[in-house]
Amino acid sequence: MTRAEPSVHLIIDERAQGRVARLAVDHPGKLNILNRALMQALLRELEMLAADEALRVLVLSGAGDSAFIGGADIREMAALTPRSARTFIQLLHRVCDGLRRLPVPVIARIRGLALGAGLEVAAACDLRIAAQDARFGMPEVRLGIPSVIEAALLPSLIGWGRTRRLLYTGETIDAREAERFGLVERSVAAAELDTAVEEWVAAILACAPRAIRLQKALVRAWEELPPSRAVERGIAAFAQAYLSDEPRHLMGGFLSAAALRRKERGRPS
Repeated sequence: MTRAEPSVHLIIDERAQGRVARLAVDHPGKLNILNRALMQALLRELEMLAADEALRVLVLSGAGDSAFIGGADIREMAALTPRSARTFIQLLHRVCDGLRRLPVPVIARIRGLALGAGLEVAAACDLRIAAQDARFGMPEVRLGIPSVIEAALLPSLIGWGRTRRLLYTGETIDAREAERFGLVERSVAAAELDTAVEEWVAAILACAPRAIRLQKALVRAWEELPPSRAVERGIAAFAQAYLSDEPRHLMGGFLSAAALRRKERGRPS
């Protein structure tokens, strides 16, 4: 029996509020580790999704229950030279950056292992929700290499001390500790994972689509700007929101509903 080839599976869920994309990394029998082919496939899908104006949210996962992404392919990394190492790690960074640049929120749905490159991919997502069987770690130093690229996002998530702890020891932590650290926003029983993800998807879909896109772009800018310029960028985004009818329409609806509630409360019982 021939083993299935590693691949990326994309499912588009058409809803009244827009499209929900579900993207899964599938490397059968290999804990969904990322090799060059999988990274290139992920990039192609992300580039296509970025151009979809009807897209509202992306849910990223690993196929099966054993791993979100178990890391980068050690067989490929063992054969790297200084020159090819740069190309390899830049490819992984492009995947992470593609998630961060996607104009809509990305939710990491995490089961099993999220190690090394897998944790970097998760850190590049906007929101992270994990089953309680999930395990997290950055074991690169045990393999003779430093943790790099999107590991640089960890201090903003968990602080410098906890970042050093993970990077210097290579230890693995469970989902409860990851939630306590702030590495994931929520951990739930495995049986409740999809329900919890759907709650977040529904909450995002209930918001104004253009406002969500403006908000993601603004959050990304805040990560890189000093406070004074971050405030200026926010002012520009606020004004930009009024280039569409979204604020007038939604605020008008809110005011009409509020007026109706006041009128109903004023009626004699």
